[in-house]
Amino acid sequence: MTGVSPSSLSTTKVAPRRAPRGQAADATDLQAPNAWLMLLEGRAPWESLALLASLPWLHKLPQGDGHPVLVFPGLSANDLTTAPLRGLLDRLGYCAQPWGQGLNLGPRAGVLERCQADLQALQRRHHRKVSLLGWSLGGLYARELAKQCPELVRSVITLGTPFTGHPRATNAWKLFEWVSGQRADEPALLERLRQPPPVPTTSIYSRSDGVVSWRCSVNEPGPLVENIEVPASHLGLGLNPIALYALADRLAQPEGGWQPFEPRGARRWFYRTPQR
Repeated sequence: MTGVSPSSLSTTKVAPRRAPRGQAADATDLQAPNAWLMLLEGRAPWESLALLASLPWLHKLPQGDGHPVLVFPGLSANDLTTAPLRGLLDRLGYCAQPWGQGLNLGPRAGVLERCQADLQALQRRHHRKVSLLGWSLGGLYARELAKQCPELVRSVITLGTPFTGHPRATNAWKLFEWVSGQRADEPALLERLRQPPPVPTTSIYSRSDGVVSWRCSVNEPGPLVENIEVPASHLGLGLNPIALYALADRLAQPEGGWQPFEPRGARRWFYRTPQR
């Protein structure tokens, strides 16, 4: 098994053009979120407070079946940022595992190989397939690992992950290049990243994301892929109660019995698909 080339994430300057509403983006047709959306990222602390206020409700979420969930943090983040999310998953009955590699500074030499080894070890230890959950850049790791080791993976869930569109359709591309020392404009890489894994794959995203253009997080239609829109900031996606409900609903599906997300009753007001 081979990892993603650590030297292949980069950017080229292009003239942006808008994709039709509700469709996944081409590799070169988007702009990064504007300054207003970036300012709205300041609501992330309020989302964490909303999480605390909603804990009694979240404890009523569907219970897990004990299968392991490997959680990947976003760019320049570490396991502390996913601790509340992993704590909730543990309380729901899953075995949530951190990625354990400190700050996520991009796919440097050995990083993806270590992720593969951890995935294999989790599967052997639990004798169960592993769900992969990635926030932002961490979602790219989850998707690529599932492509490389589909026999070990139960499902993939990403939070605000830019797997399609051009790297400059995010407001983090300069940070990525600075902390990783890499670039990301290789056409073959961009095409590979947009291809979904051959396992049930859910993208949870927000139109008001101030870091990643939301269309960069929209899967093309397929039998094992779905897109769930929630009202959230990029920095708060892993703490937002509405996003966490969708995440827990997806993880609770029986292995081999995956069905698309269908919120019922009043919950329908909180979720949208790109077509709505």
